Amino acid sequence: MASVALSGKVAVVTGSGGGIGRAVAIAMAEAGASVVINDVGASLHGEGASGSPANETKALIEATGGRAAINTDSVAEWDGAQKIVQCALDNFSRIDIVVNNAGILRDSIFHKMDPNDWRAVIDVHLHGTFNVSRAAAEHFRRQESGAYVHMTSGSGLAGMVGQANYSAAKLGITALSKVIALDMGRYNVRSNCIAPIAWSRMTSSIPEDSPEKKALVEKLKRMTPDKNAPLAVYLASDAARHVNAQIFGVRLHEIYLMGQSRMLRSVHRSEGWTPESIAEHAMPALQGSFMSVQSSSQLIPWDPI
Repeated sequence: MASVALSGKVAVVTGSGGGIGRAVAIAMAEAGASVVINDVGASLHGEGASGSPANETKALIEATGGRAAINTDSVAEWDGAQKIVQCALDNFSRIDIVVNNAGILRDSIFHKMDPNDWRAVIDVHLHGTFNVSRAAAEHFRRQESGAYVHMTSGSGLAGMVGQANYSAAKLGITALSKVIALDMGRYNVRSNCIAPIAWSRMTSSIPEDSPEKKALVEKLKRMTPDKNAPLAVYLASDAARHVNAQIFGVRLHEIYLMGQSRMLRSVHRSEGWTPESIAEHAMPALQGSFMSVQSSSQLIPWDPI
């Protein structure tokens, strides 16, 4: 069996004061990594700050003999990201793994979305992923090794009602991950994404205002954050040295590989196209391959086992 030990490695896990981030941080420590627990202590919507969530994660890691340090800087700030990576260097002398997990939600129907809510979510998710990844990149390049694990979402891959900001950021992360893989593969640096499904602060905001929503919440409560941690540990380990530029999903005991944008079908007209010929010939020929207008929650109709 391939070894997925992380002994001697140092991991930064953003947003690891609770939920999926905490589960990943604990699992990486159990696999032998020293962990920087980054968490600003903010609420789901990004307000307030307290060090207590990160302290709880640190106590859980140290209770089983693991090593951890706390950083409370914001991933949304370039200087904050530099300090997050520096925390790894100051405490453990190196950095090998970055897990971009920090996030907030500010949901709203698109035609009512406040520009400030758009910017706040983009800043934490997309800019935050860039900031921390970029802060680690020079170290990865010099040592010619490193692993990025970015948290995307079904909301980004397929869309979700009321989450224009979150969906845009999460899909942007997949494109960023792909380019990191292309640019840094020559330095033995890998970049992959996980689309996790778990009951956490992110999903606990789902309103239970219909029988369907209540049923969805009950399903989600079975999907505890720790179900996502084994894949994150694997992708960070040397056992995954051949895995790069991929997008995986986790749902309870399922792991699935997500498709990426590719041409589905083409039409050609030797004399070129007019709006009329497109309407008459091109669209009817292509329509059978159109993607359906469904949200992410509608794309997996079977119950988790």
